[in-house]
Amino acid sequence: MMLTDWPVSPSDSELEELDHFLRERARDEDLLLDGVHGLLTALAIGPVPATPEEWLPEILHTPFADPAQGERVLTLLARLNDAITPELETGTYEPILGELDTEDGAPVFTARGWCEGFSRGIDLHAPSWEARLGEDSDLMQLLGPIIALAIDDGVFDSQGDFAPLDDDDYEECLAQIPQAVAAVADYWHENPLSHEERSASTSSEASAPPRRRGGHWVH
Repeated sequence: MMLTDWPVSPSDSELEELDHFLRERARDEDLLLDGVHGLLTALAIGPVPATPEEWLPEILHTPFADPAQGERVLTLLARLNDAITPELETGTYEPILGELDTEDGAPVFTARGWCEGFSRGIDLHAPSWEARLGEDSDLMQLLGPIIALAIDDGVFDSQGDFAPLDDDDYEECLAQIPQAVAAVADYWHENPLSHEERSASTSSEASAPPRRRGGHWVH
């Protein structure tokens, strides 16, 4: 790949522009910027390539009144998506996190939105993920920090006895997200779906109704 062809991540100002657009049009349980990044991350590192036709309906629900604005938003979404794999390859990937206000006025980071989007990305190809998760504990272990955050933030319902994360544990899990994401990407690269798994997953995904886990926005 020529250097000039290397995907360029949206700048901070462009991310703010995209965030403003998503917030302006958000409905209940719609993904905002951190959720969109989580969704695209799960699809980028997962077992099955995803097309924009699959993930755009998870983000955009109504036509654009302004074609120029529509083209701009689609361009920013494409750049956000296309930059994830190069960022993982160069060790520069960082999740886009939300912020919560605290009593002392100092905002703290939250992974709730990112984890909600990540879970929806898994759901889009649920049979491919679930079949492997059910037989390979290594994959579940690699996802450990993300699962811990998702349970703590109420994105996943826990059927086990999971104690809430204290502040230090939560911060540690946040810091582990880039490593976990890269490890899962490597896992699927080194352990791709077999022909039998791919055939079974394709059949299941074609017949399964859309799935969406619960969870509400916390901004």
